Amino acid sequence: MRSFAYVRAATVDDAVAEVTADPDAAYLAGGTTQVDLMKDEVFRPGRLVDITRLPLRGVDREGDALVVGSLTTMEELAAHEVVADRLPLVREALLSGASPQLRHMATMGGNLLQRTRCRYFRDPSVACNKREPGTGCGAVGGFNRMHAVLGTSPQCIATHASDAAVALLALGASVRVRGTDGERVVPLTEFYRLPGSTPHVENALRHGELITHLEIPLLPREARSGYLKVRDRASYEFALASVAAALVIDGGRIRAAHLALGGVGTVPWRVPRAEELLRDAPPERDVFTAAAEAALSGAVAQSGNGFKIELGGRAVVRMLSTLAEEA
Repeated sequence: MRSFAYVRAATVDDAVAEVTADPDAAYLAGGTTQVDLMKDEVFRPGRLVDITRLPLRGVDREGDALVVGSLTTMEELAAHEVVADRLPLVREALLSGASPQLRHMATMGGNLLQRTRCRYFRDPSVACNKREPGTGCGAVGGFNRMHAVLGTSPQCIATHASDAAVALLALGASVRVRGTDGERVVPLTEFYRLPGSTPHVENALRHGELITHLEIPLLPREARSGYLKVRDRASYEFALASVAAALVIDGGRIRAAHLALGGVGTVPWRVPRAEELLRDAPPERDVFTAAAEAALSGAVAQSGNGFKIELGGRAVVRMLSTLAEEA
């Protein structure tokens, strides 16, 4: 590892000021991904500002939403009684996302910001526009079985790794962000950036801004929700395709629908067109199939990942059918 400076922040404002003032500085929380990237020399900060002792931990109820401190661990959020009762899709996504050891260390803010698991991004000896803009994309024309089919560009086809982000996106969650200019709230639907011609710009954060809290809307009590993750092995592995969904069914009709995909997009992928097709429709397989087709509309396959289009569609139908049976 390269040498770097280490600073422990006393307050949120101190942390924001430290990182904002230094272009080579970054925040350090759980470090479950960051330290690996430093060892691989993919991430080379000159200064790390430790925020682990800041008062940004805990889960509070505010009306029909949960407000979650960004330093709350994955395990703490998954174990919260309101999450288990009202947000099963979030709990299931968290539990499928990492081993217990990692869940006890990894923070929710860090989970949303984790970098891609693309092997080309994590190997400095090969080309990667996300790591070094303008060098090319080794995955295009290379080994791309795990890569995205939605939201891609000629510059980048890497997938986003977070399971929890998919569930939170489906719910319409937001993040509170603190910078030197104050606080702002960013919906997750506007937080993640498609690669386009700038794949190294992954989200809406400005340098020095810090996620302080997550705002997660609660589902109605009558809703049924879940998270389906299709992967190569049953133990902890990244998704080939995943689906976060919630349905409210009443009087033989779907009154509300939430749907997002993971493992197939360059960002966590919400599908409003599919949600529109589901609303006010009967909870039947033909309807679910139409929603799945809409969800994967526009998908572009590479040489090795075309199977993800059918796999993702089948996962959508299976998840929605399961929720309809439960309802």
